[in-house]
Amino acid sequence: MTVVTRRLPASGALPEVLGTLRRAMRVFQRNLMVYRHSWIVIVSGFFEPLFYLLGIGYGLGFFVESVEVAPGFAIPYAAFVAPGLLAMSCMNGAIAETIFNVFFRLNYERIYEGMMATPIGIRDIAVGELIWSLFRGTMYAAAFVGVIFLLGLVFSPWVVLVVPAAVLLGAAFSAAGLAATSFMRTVQDFDLPMGLVVMPMFLFGGVFFPLSVYETVSPAIRWVIEALPLYRGVHLFRGLSTGIIEPSMLFDVLYLVTFTIIGLWIAMAQMERRLVK
Repeated sequence: MTVVTRRLPASGALPEVLGTLRRAMRVFQRNLMVYRHSWIVIVSGFFEPLFYLLGIGYGLGFFVESVEVAPGFAIPYAAFVAPGLLAMSCMNGAIAETIFNVFFRLNYERIYEGMMATPIGIRDIAVGELIWSLFRGTMYAAAFVGVIFLLGLVFSPWVVLVVPAAVLLGAAFSAAGLAATSFMRTVQDFDLPMGLVVMPMFLFGGVFFPLSVYETVSPAIRWVIEALPLYRGVHLFRGLSTGIIEPSMLFDVLYLVTFTIIGLWIAMAQMERRLVK
């Protein structure tokens, strides 16, 4: 199928951005209409971190009295893992949407080729899928923050910033997921990002244990973990929920913003090579 791209005349940066957002919202609207009869699929994403919190936060927390997050400041284990579980939920939700769902739209359903026959372009598709992923992630984050607040696992009013922080983390993983999907050709390719990237971050990204436990093995392990995008989100969420505000949290934000920009740029460039002939 030959797709001819349509280039609009340059008339300033702001009109171009507004035009991209307007067309991207059509992609978002399409996804919303598809899922309106499968709303249970959307709602089910909220229960994953909740089940982990109940099973591990309170189950394993029965054997772990507290975790020291700052000198002289210890919190229950459930309160320690709750921000990490929210970060993990942001990662899993973004990966599920932008890797699995986008892969089938791109390679089997050919949804994007149909969109390209309209004024919608590569950039609009990428931004639209990003907005859809963030929409789902924001719902999960807001609901989960409400749950941990009701359970008494919040120690600071800064927790209200966890929701926009979750949007930022979701954007980072959504952009990375779109970039990874644009290189995939078969379903067997799922094993690479899931087995070598997502699972190690889930286990070693600081969700369940403080980084101090790894220092007994090697300081280099801590440096590697601190470079993971999931850990930057966990560190940011945990600081906001406990009220331990550190200058390094600014680095978390800058890291995730940069990660998002790079991932989205790679995704748009690679999708253009695949779709535009």
